[in-house]
Amino acid sequence: MKLINLAVIASGVLLALSGCTNINKSKHESNTTSSHAHLSMANTAKAVVSELSAQQQLDVLVAQYYDESLMFSPLSATYNGRNEFNNQFTPVISSASRDKKAAFYKKYQQRLSLIDKEQLVGQALLSFEILTQDLALKLEGMQYPDYLLPINQMAGAHNTFAGFGSGQSAQPFNTVEDYSNFLARSEGFINWLVSVQESMAQGIKLGVVLPRPLAKKLQPQFAAHLVTDAEDSLFWAPIKNFPESFTAQQKQQITAQYRKLIIERLVPAYNSMSEFLANQYIPNSRESVGYSDLPNGKAWYEYQIKKHTTLSLSANEIHDIGLSEVARILSQMKKVKETVGFKGDLSAFFDHLRDSDEFYYNTPQELIAAYENVKQKIDARLPLLFNIAPKAPYVVKAVEAYRAQSAAGASYASPAPDGSRPGVFYINTYNLKAQAKFLLETLSIHEAAPGHHFQIALQQEIDGLPDFRKFGGYTVFAEGWALYAESLGKELGLFTDPYMWYGRLSDEQLRAMRLVLDTGFHAKGWTREQGIDYMLANSSMAKSDVIAEVERYIAWPGQALSYKLGEFKISELRDYAHKQLGNKFDIKAFHTQILIDGALPMPILEQKIKRWVKSVQ
Repeated sequence: MKLINLAVIASGVLLALSGCTNINKSKHESNTTSSHAHLSMANTAKAVVSELSAQQQLDVLVAQYYDESLMFSPLSATYNGRNEFNNQFTPVISSASRDKKAAFYKKYQQRLSLIDKEQLVGQALLSFEILTQDLALKLEGMQYPDYLLPINQMAGAHNTFAGFGSGQSAQPFNTVEDYSNFLARSEGFINWLVSVQESMAQGIKLGVVLPRPLAKKLQPQFAAHLVTDAEDSLFWAPIKNFPESFTAQQKQQITAQYRKLIIERLVPAYNSMSEFLANQYIPNSRESVGYSDLPNGKAWYEYQIKKHTTLSLSANEIHDIGLSEVARILSQMKKVKETVGFKGDLSAFFDHLRDSDEFYYNTPQELIAAYENVKQKIDARLPLLFNIAPKAPYVVKAVEAYRAQSAAGASYASPAPDGSRPGVFYINTYNLKAQAKFLLETLSIHEAAPGHHFQIALQQEIDGLPDFRKFGGYTVFAEGWALYAESLGKELGLFTDPYMWYGRLSDEQLRAMRLVLDTGFHAKGWTREQGIDYMLANSSMAKSDVIAEVERYIAWPGQALSYKLGEFKISELRDYAHKQLGNKFDIKAFHTQILIDGALPMPILEQKIKRWVKSVQ
């Protein structure tokens, strides 16, 4: 109890001091009594903190860091179960907002430097190392004008807001207060959208704009919300699903409020953005696609590589790795072609897989049902390789219609930390010709179990893991793990059908091509058409899927590199552990070690696994 009280007292005193420093400076000449009081408080704080161990000091710091960080990410707060933020939206884009965020990072960087790292072990040491790296990386990134590119067809708070408003996401609609919260959040969204438009207009002047194909895909996401009847709006869904406990008067009042919100506030905001994109932004968007064509774009892209991979690799090195992997996987695909007895070259085999109806489902319902069946099959076999599993279940759902046209073929959304919402494995049924039957097993492994669902849900359930780690993560860890999980398919008794094995190779080829394409676009001047042609020549992917992938890499530089590079590192660590431990190597124990501390940067994960190997030897 004493340690808990000390942590609470230290937390309170440190917070108080954070608000006292400027007062001391501003009133020093005129109020010596106040200055003495502040000095006394500072001495009290030092005395309290001196009684805390380095780990206890760190516990206080990381808890405060996460709580304070939520003011910049209220949508994430809602998703993570912090309902006190349900009436807030992402801060408007402004120089004041950026300055506030930079000051926040620097404050915690300075506080972290006062903790003696040498006294930390275990989770505390990991937290110290992770936060140190995070803060440095975030501050480094603030020199680049990403605020001029605040949204694209793949990502943006505008789509998160629509999902929340549909009643099908994390925003709760269970009480009258819940409905009021979304009304308030909507006003924040409208203000934010004005700042988005202003920032993108500034981007036009500075030459930092989206490529034209991306801008054209973005505009329909706003036009889709232009309705004349509120009842035709996605945002009307909560009105159609009132809780039974609501009185007739409450329903009547809320219905009137939402009708007014949709017609008088949201539709005009969406219309303004849609017209801005159509009349001003798209005509001024750029023909080139890579970051290398933006001001200071080469350095900006190098930062994106570091941010997404946590590895020290150049664009040229990554490009060469990709070319080598694409060639290797193509040779494996040729073996599958021979196994199934297909007459013709590999290009003809790709066309056969793209065009033959036998490889595709006729209805979205059939597709979803097939994934449900694979889910049951995989779930039964997971104990072969794992001795841990998340408590939270996951469900298979079709991607919502409003975002299906530009959404990925498959994706995952994490469960609610309190268990009120399961994880979701989303399947895009917009184009059934992009959802081949032979992808069933490999996509299920990657997106659900033992891929993203295992890693992310387990991370949320780890006892004692600081919230900034529980709800944070690293793309290279999450996507590297999911691709590594695909490689476990044969050990799980999957991929016995040659076409299912081809599906695994097809997905691996996708990740290998990403190394080539991402670096090609952003470091080597590749065009959108070059990327499309390259993917069609080296895979059996549907052209619509290829276009969506290519435009994703253009919009999201560096992110696509994380899959294959992360898998390489995890596989390398498995080989290292197996070689060092010999008969003592336990695959279940290895997987537990990878997952049990949540997402880690690759260098920190490597150090951790080597410490574990040494402890087992």
